Amino acid sequence: MSLQPLRSNLPAFLDPYLPKNKANGRPFITLTYAQSLDSRISKGQGQRTIISHEETKTMTHYLRAHHDGILVGTGTVLADNPGLNSKWTPPTKTVPTTMSESPRPIIIDMRQEWKFAGSKMWELYNAKQGKAPIVIVQDEPQVREPDVTYIVIGQPQFEWGSLLKKLREDYGIYSLMVEGGASVIQQLLLRPDLVDSLIITIGSTFLGVHGVEVSPEKPLNVENVDWWKGTRDSVMCATLCHD
Repeated sequence: MSLQPLRSNLPAFLDPYLPKNKANGRPFITLTYAQSLDSRISKGQGQRTIISHEETKTMTHYLRAHHDGILVGTGTVLADNPGLNSKWTPPTKTVPTTMSESPRPIIIDMRQEWKFAGSKMWELYNAKQGKAPIVIVQDEPQVREPDVTYIVIGQPQFEWGSLLKKLREDYGIYSLMVEGGASVIQQLLLRPDLVDSLIITIGSTFLGVHGVEVSPEKPLNVENVDWWKGTRDSVMCATLCHD
């Protein structure tokens, strides 16, 4: 499906929150997701849910084109079967976006529940419209899928700072867009030392009490806040407070 044209006022609005050069040994991290008016990111566990308007979907692909990597957790890839490529094409180009212009998918799949083969990502990779993933796992896979790069943690949990440093130093991921799901988002909302930009699309819908809620475990504040209003959605850009 083709994207709607990017709204003309979005690049200038987003520019202060796009990746900048970082000298601290980790990637520039953009935490971004779409939520309902009642802070839900889906109708229920494992249910694919459309929240964003088509114009903010184009914004998402524009953001992807400005990052080296894009990270999601197991629940997101199992529920949504996402492509995690960028379909946005600059106005000066006359040909569609290619594999080299898309971010590299990074999947946190500690229990190895997801398979690359047969997925939307796999289809895009074979069509040269997306890249093969890096998959974060707890233990050495019994069978390594072709074209997949594995990072074996060797324990049930990982430390975000160490993982991000490895992605930068070993795989050239200097900017990383984190899209979900709920557990990943909630962990990183509490890490202002790691998250450089926060971009939240708020859709004009309520998903109800059975929806998957995003709410951090403790109160937090944001700063450097700016708002963009679209046809149906609003977008908040901000940074997390360190205090």
